[in-house]
Amino acid sequence: MIRQAFTTRALGAALLLTAFAPHALASGIDVAVDTFFNDYLGWFASLIFTSVPIGETSFPLIAGWLLVAALVFTLYFGFIQFKQFKLATDIVRGRYSNPAHKHEGEISHFQALATALSGTVGLGNIAGVGAALAIGGPGATFWMIVVGLLGMASKFTECTLGVKYRTVLPSGAVSGGPMYYLSRGLAERGMAGLGKVLAVAFAIMVILGALGGGNMFQGNQANAMLVQTFGLPDGYGWVTGLVLAGFVFSVIVGGMPAIATVTSKLVPVMAVLYIGMSVTVIVLNVDQVGPAFAAIFNGAFSAEGVAGGFIGALIQGLKRATFSNEAGVGSAAIAHSAVKTNEPVTEGLVSLLEPFIDTVVICTMTAIVITIAGLNAGPYPHPEGLTGVNLTAASFQGTFDWFRYPLALAVLMFAISTMISWSYYGLKGWTYLFGEGKTNELVYKLMFCFFVVVGCSIGFSAVIDFSDAAIFAMGIFNIIGLYFLMPVVKAELAQFMAKVKSGEFKRYS
Repeated sequence: MIRQAFTTRALGAALLLTAFAPHALASGIDVAVDTFFNDYLGWFASLIFTSVPIGETSFPLIAGWLLVAALVFTLYFGFIQFKQFKLATDIVRGRYSNPAHKHEGEISHFQALATALSGTVGLGNIAGVGAALAIGGPGATFWMIVVGLLGMASKFTECTLGVKYRTVLPSGAVSGGPMYYLSRGLAERGMAGLGKVLAVAFAIMVILGALGGGNMFQGNQANAMLVQTFGLPDGYGWVTGLVLAGFVFSVIVGGMPAIATVTSKLVPVMAVLYIGMSVTVIVLNVDQVGPAFAAIFNGAFSAEGVAGGFIGALIQGLKRATFSNEAGVGSAAIAHSAVKTNEPVTEGLVSLLEPFIDTVVICTMTAIVITIAGLNAGPYPHPEGLTGVNLTAASFQGTFDWFRYPLALAVLMFAISTMISWSYYGLKGWTYLFGEGKTNELVYKLMFCFFVVVGCSIGFSAVIDFSDAAIFAMGIFNIIGLYFLMPVVKAELAQFMAKVKSGEFKRYS
């Protein structure tokens, strides 16, 4: 009966009430909202995450779509992520930046990297890795690293295009990302109609993804972690939501410069905190490091093991890497488009560091901690049969029980940083569809902050499934365009490397 009466207008009213509703009413609205999304929009999530059975597990085709693209770009650009890794680190450190030069853009290379990283380094690095290892075993870590390394080439491709086809407004603000390179880049190649369709579809998906996976899910999980860690009563998520929404709004109202300022400070702190905890566990269990790496390597190629041995480990590692660093999804290109540079390839090189930091470093740290905990506790996975964030939390607490508190802080920072970055991604999709202007931007920002409160206040699954599907649908539209625009990136790369070799692109420090 609830489903039949749930019109779009009623859904909006229910969401508004949820922010201030008592726990009992919120629980009823949870069911109604989830029922609506499951019954009327569940087909979309099922379509995007269509899987095929392989061995004892299933393989999501969207993960394969992203993996194939990463492999194609790696080969097409001659393993650029390895050949130019040092140049990329030098650029992000400012060694090629001349303060006397004036470039279009709003933020530095480091700020662009930090903003994009804040959108990808999130709860997936904590909960997602725990889920992957619980299903695929330690061997999933090996394949996670391999796929992360390949994904660096996808980031290079999309972020180079993001800068090349961006729009610099009279105010100096920048609008860029797949919406712009899909429409303009494909128009240059005689495919204006296709480009426009892909751009509009991408813009719609990035708005939906920003409100769901980049917003409500982050707030929901952050609130759940606070409740679990500090024993807070249920039913007061709206308080957490109001606090988070107030902070997020205070940042995003200042536009990209304010977002970049906050993320450039927040990302290093949360990375140092989380990696520091991980290193502590590793050092205090140094006798298990060798066996842990042996378990990871053996599990990657073992015919037998958790959830299908080699196939299970491969699929879980692939899923976690592609779902974590978003290489090929196109989101990071929106942030990198705002960089101060006249050379698109410089930002493409900077962006390829993202999957390395997100997947190869942070996700791997999580995986090693979980593997060590499993070895210490006995049979793998964890004897309590934990998975996701619970497995990760238990693995850290196996060394020090009080680690639950800095871990909760890390989860909170990961969630906030993701919200801030995704608010900007959604904003650029919004302004692409509805036009630039302060009024349009303010409407979107207020709506985004409202959904922060909603996310902290209710529990849902179908809503998040839908928004996750929207995020990965972005990758479908984006990669179609990237295949057509690869030659443009290759030409840009050739020109840029010629400048590097001739000394025209100078190093200043």
